[in-house]
Amino acid sequence: MSETTPDPLPDLETLVPRWLTLPDLVELLGVRLSTVRGLLEDRELLGVRRGERGVLCVPAGFLDDDGPIPALRGTFTVLADGGMDDAEIIRWLHTPDPTLPVAGAPLDAIRAGFKTEVRRRAMEEAF
Repeated sequence: MSETTPDPLPDLETLVPRWLTLPDLVELLGVRLSTVRGLLEDRELLGVRRGERGVLCVPAGFLDDDGPIPALRGTFTVLADGGMDDAEIIRWLHTPDPTLPVAGAPLDAIRAGFKTEVRRRAMEEAF
């Protein structure tokens, strides 16, 4: 009997309210597909493969009216340096935390301007 690794995505489906595919991002940002791929490669955005066809998707909350939220990049780095993969980072950022200065998840706190507090917690979590 072989052991199987549990699928890391099921709870992401309930935590992340809206996903964007790469073509969605191209249309939303008004840029070329190569630019969107560059945002992912440079880790300004993170995505995971979803669904039966394994379509690469990015949480819509990672963007604001101007594009990728700049404060996320450093948080992604802190969590990745602590050993989290992209799915775990997305999960952490979307998991409600009642101890944050604003109601909601770390992503909500970053969007509300509490980047430093979220990064401090990310460092505690990661290391």
